Amino acid sequence: MRLNQRFPKHNHTIHHYITMNIIQRILSTHGGIAALIARLTLGLVMFPHGAQKMLGWFGGYGFTGTMGFFTGMMHIPALFALLAILAEFLGSLGLIVGLFSRVAALGIAVNMVVAILMVHSANGFFMNWFGKQAGEGFEYHLLAIGLALIVLIQGGGAVSLDRVIGFRIAGKENFANR
Repeated sequence: MRLNQRFPKHNHTIHHYITMNIIQRILSTHGGIAALIARLTLGLVMFPHGAQKMLGWFGGYGFTGTMGFFTGMMHIPALFALLAILAEFLGSLGLIVGLFSRVAALGIAVNMVVAILMVHSANGFFMNWFGKQAGEGFEYHLLAIGLALIVLIQGGGAVSLDRVIGFRIAGKENFANR
């Protein structure tokens, strides 16, 4: 059945239906423990990196310093530098509480791909455990991408705000099997 047949007199209802359908798809989750573990691990591992960039915690340079480095030294456009900082900081917080988990995981995965391509691929695969390389390799980034893919596919998993909100939006009978 086409949308205009389903809602013939109310075009605003079509937009509401489409919007709610998109939100339900973003929030849907299988509710499994594996997705929960992947989400929490990625969020907890990425939080210190995001806090370094946003707040200057854990020896970081904070928002101003990181923006200056990204835009000045790395020549990243300001919008993309801002998005990278927000993806790591807000994305990690979103993953920890399970709010918009798929969006957060996508932002972090994109950050990791860009970090591999722009910086870490030149240093090889392995991390610089013994200080003999020019910099860090990209094995850490691949692990983060793998965790992000689990969250992108499975959703936020058990004990997530995505599950609670999605449950309320879709109704018990429609959301229980997701």
